[in-house]
Amino acid sequence: MRNRIIIPEGIYGITGENFTNGKTNIQCVEEMIRGGIKIIQYREKNKSLGEKLKEAREIREICKKNGVTFIVNDNIDIAILVDADGVHVGQDDIPPSEVRKLIGENKIIGLSTHSPEQGKKAYENNDVDYIGVGPIFPTTTKDTAPVGLEYLEYVVNNLDIPFVAIGGIKDYNIDKIIERGAKRICLVSDIVGAENISEKVKSLISKLKK
Repeated sequence: MRNRIIIPEGIYGITGENFTNGKTNIQCVEEMIRGGIKIIQYREKNKSLGEKLKEAREIREICKKNGVTFIVNDNIDIAILVDADGVHVGQDDIPPSEVRKLIGENKIIGLSTHSPEQGKKAYENNDVDYIGVGPIFPTTTKDTAPVGLEYLEYVVNNLDIPFVAIGGIKDYNIDKIIERGAKRICLVSDIVGAENISEKVKSLISKLKK
């Protein structure tokens, strides 16, 4: 029975070059880290595998130098090649138990969940280190229908597993997430689309610490 690897609390950073107003993923990651983010997920849907590998390798080095946890979304092969700290997969991707065979015992596996049933199943799966809970609100970064605050409340009250609240979370509604007990929160477009990313991150972190 392996112990779950605990991911950092705070703001969970995800790349999203479509929402950056011209900044590269590398620039965004550097600014996010300057702002105090301790975990970065490389998520890129619209580039070739070669481009993704090159970017992921560069971001991996930046994260390593700064003591930041680095997760790769979906692409297990790229995660292995760049020696990422872990992989994040969805419900329709390779199951966590199979991912574990590929990446080994000491790497992180995150799993997106959208319902109490999926959350409970992930909680009972020793290969899953943390879950994504969402999308909480409507969002342009994911195709999944919003699950609302009810599922977040279910996870907080029933599942003893690290989780990241995600989906449509903005500066103006993050308080609703914080007051329900979330310790790890992801905002994509609100962060990468900010004119000053590091200041935006610092402001969000201060809200979480109140």
